[in-house]
Amino acid sequence: MFPFRRSSTSRRRGATRRLPASSERWLNRLLDIAVASALLVGSTALLISYL
Repeated sequence: MFPFRRSSTSRRRGATRRLPASSERWLNRLLDIAVASALLVGSTALLISYL
């Protein structure tokens, strides 16, 4: 069998990149803050419980 060759004219096809909407940026930032605060509260609770 012949090895599979990709033609030089074929291009990768996939999802096109787009800029996120402003509401998506705010939701991402809100999610980042929520995760960071949850990690901070959880690690503080673990430290207090061991003391």
